[in-house]
Amino acid sequence: MNRSVVLLSLCQALLGTGNILLVAVTGLIGQSLAPSSSMITLPVAMQFVGLMLATIPASLIMQKIGRRNGFYLGNSIGIGGAVLASMALMSEQFYLFCVGTLCLGVGIGFGTLYRFAAVEACEPAQKNRAISLVMLGGVLAALIGPALAVQSRDWVQGYDFVGSFVGLMGLYILALLLLTGVKIPKPAVSVRSQATARPLIEIVSQPIFVVAVVAGMTSYAVMNLLMTATPLAMARCGFSFPQTTWVIEWHVLGMFLPSFFTGRLIQRFGAVNLMQCGGALLLLCTAINLNGQSEWHFWCALVALGVGWNFMFISATSLVTSTYRESERAKTQATNEFLVFGMVTLSAMLTGWLEATVGWQTMNWMMVPIVAWAMLVIAIFSRKMTSRAECVS
Repeated sequence: MNRSVVLLSLCQALLGTGNILLVAVTGLIGQSLAPSSSMITLPVAMQFVGLMLATIPASLIMQKIGRRNGFYLGNSIGIGGAVLASMALMSEQFYLFCVGTLCLGVGIGFGTLYRFAAVEACEPAQKNRAISLVMLGGVLAALIGPALAVQSRDWVQGYDFVGSFVGLMGLYILALLLLTGVKIPKPAVSVRSQATARPLIEIVSQPIFVVAVVAGMTSYAVMNLLMTATPLAMARCGFSFPQTTWVIEWHVLGMFLPSFFTGRLIQRFGAVNLMQCGGALLLLCTAINLNGQSEWHFWCALVALGVGWNFMFISATSLVTSTYRESERAKTQATNEFLVFGMVTLSAMLTGWLEATVGWQTMNWMMVPIVAWAMLVIAIFSRKMTSRAECVS
């Protein structure tokens, strides 16, 4: 694997470290600053609103100025968001903190494209391995993120959690330095290929695109909702902050450690079969959560949740890269990211309200029909993929 893919994997690790830090602290900050219990997860929701708003512009901007310059811009916006969040904590301004997390979300939105950049930086035959290697950067994030969340909390004396956002600034600055070594050739798109680019509606109507988007939306939305609600549920059960971060650490390891072999599993068993396996693991997560609220239950459930997300999301990414021609790349990737992270944003906005009103048990029951529906849609449309391939051959 070439140097640029390795550097992109390290950038993904830094992005993931920051995301874990935000997961660990943002809900707790919301508890202390929010004017009502239903608004506790508003900062988390604003982060995903920013992410969703960035998805389409990020792809189009990178088409114009290149991947590396686009990532420079995204990390710079992230630094600005961390500065605003720090100022908000020091002045105890809840809504300014939400603006800060909104900007952080925009920066993260640019970073979600690291995996597509890796595909463009390698040979086509190495596509699945490149995606897996970049996502593997999350393993480093799982090891560093929780420790950074715990250790940085009191870096700035007298201001709880401000140090966490100082650490976040450092992560984004380090990513800027790593990006200087990334080389991604800007593809030359001929006039002929531009003229033959298909309408977006034709691209998104492909069964393979439907399967990829449904898998991506469901896996990420369910994972985000349960992951974000877990620290709140554990706090209600009396668990300490270090215990919560330990569970989150193992969850993130579950999300990214399988990336060592996910690419090979896709090649051997197929993306659709691996998606269905991931869906089964999401259902296992809800079953564990519904059977108890000990630290062991939370740990097992979140590990299953992480592995299930890995299988579904990486398989979905692999399929998306097969749905477009070079001239259609930006608009197809932008549409995929908007749909996936739009659903994630909705789940983030609902998390605090659901946890405060219907409760942890009911939240988990609600996930069961959603995952089952996704598995059914994937099964139906994957048959259409096979039929269409047979017709073409």
